[in-house]
Amino acid sequence: AALARHLLAEMPPPAGVVVAGFWPIGGEIDLRPLLHALHGRGHPIVLPETPPRGRPLIFRRWTPDTPLRPGRFATSYPEGAACRPDWVLVPLLAFDRAGRRLGYGAGYYDRTLAALPGVPRIGCAYAAQEMDAVPAGPYDARLEAVATELGVIRCGKTG
Repeated sequence: AALARHLLAEMPPPAGVVVAGFWPIGGEIDLRPLLHALHGRGHPIVLPETPPRGRPLIFRRWTPDTPLRPGRFATSYPEGAACRPDWVLVPLLAFDRAGRRLGYGAGYYDRTLAALPGVPRIGCAYAAQEMDAVPAGPYDARLEAVATELGVIRCGKTG
């Protein structure tokens, strides 16, 4: 709930844009309060379906009443229609202030974000997941910002 308050106050998505979120797995920060708040503000919400390796994520329409199906890698996704997001909330294991993120290693978000040029990408994590520097390769997508339970960190492109 704290992440939702900070993001909505400090860096809310533009009115009406389709927001891609994610359903938490393992120890990921829980975006469900934010997803419900954005839905309540009139934003269409989409959640990712994880396809076979090597392909980008498929974002499917979600509402609070939409049942979720079990997906690959312990994920859950709605069966709603596929929809292109305008604003992407990105899960991560670690991040730095240059906008680099450490994901789960399969490259799904890097492939997906490469296919969505110009779409804002905001990491979502606990503040304790910040590192001084995260190693990144040439195909690793950078984040514009990271939202945490302590506030929103706007990322620079240095480093």
